[in-house]
Amino acid sequence: MNIYNRLPIYKLFSLLLLLFILPGYMPPPAEKNSWTSLFDGKDLEGWNTYLGQRYDPATDKNTGEAIGLNRDPQHVFTVVKEDGRPAIRISGEIAGAISTKKEYENYHLQLDFKWGAIKWPPKKDKKRDSGLLYHSVGPYGADWGAWMRSQEFQIEEGSCGDYWGCAGGTFDVQSAKNEKGDWVYDPAGTLRTFSGDSPAGRHCVKSKDGEKPSGQWNTIDLYCHGDTSMHVINGVVTMVLLHSRQSDKGTLSPLTKGSIQVQSEGAEVFYRNIRIRPLEKMPAL
Repeated sequence: MNIYNRLPIYKLFSLLLLLFILPGYMPPPAEKNSWTSLFDGKDLEGWNTYLGQRYDPATDKNTGEAIGLNRDPQHVFTVVKEDGRPAIRISGEIAGAISTKKEYENYHLQLDFKWGAIKWPPKKDKKRDSGLLYHSVGPYGADWGAWMRSQEFQIEEGSCGDYWGCAGGTFDVQSAKNEKGDWVYDPAGTLRTFSGDSPAGRHCVKSKDGEKPSGQWNTIDLYCHGDTSMHVINGVVTMVLLHSRQSDKGTLSPLTKGSIQVQSEGAEVFYRNIRIRPLEKMPAL
């Protein structure tokens, strides 16, 4: 008897279907929201570097011309091994940043960072400082001679997750004043505008502290969708920001995409596992 005559009809159909599709089988496409690495562990491929003026301790000012684009004579930005794994070392000696050559919008960005031991003037006696600048647009050096116009996810000892608007970056944040007189993110607070030319200023303090002690690795998650962003450090939501826009000589326009900058700002810091994926909607709080 033919073997196919002895198979139940549903099994026969499944067998014939497999025989038909297997010769030309193709694996399914990559998951829609799969990660793309922004750091290959070998070099700074895909990134530009920019360095501003050198700091002069004698005058307590930045002096001379900016070092400029893709010039790094002091090796401020290097690829090293830290804790046995590839990382980007940013010395902090000169103010500047690495920035992605591509622009991004509607994304979830994730990276790890760890503070190093070295600090430089004029911040030698201050908290270690760096920063993740997103939606970066316009000329290099627009902010403090070192950074593009952008929105800042602050990376600073004790202040990780704060917001700063850089060179016209503007956000609305629900906030209230604390006992020190600082505006602090408060989901029940009043929605107010933060920018360089707003009454509240361009700085809003995080609501919670999620940073680990200095010397340990921290994970940052930045969510951006439309004109909304969310800052998260080590799983702790520190702030939700609304209505991203930019102020250019008093004229406001949307700011929802741009390159990603990572700052050099007076302190040695290491970054690794820098990756990004598309975001269809903001995650629930």
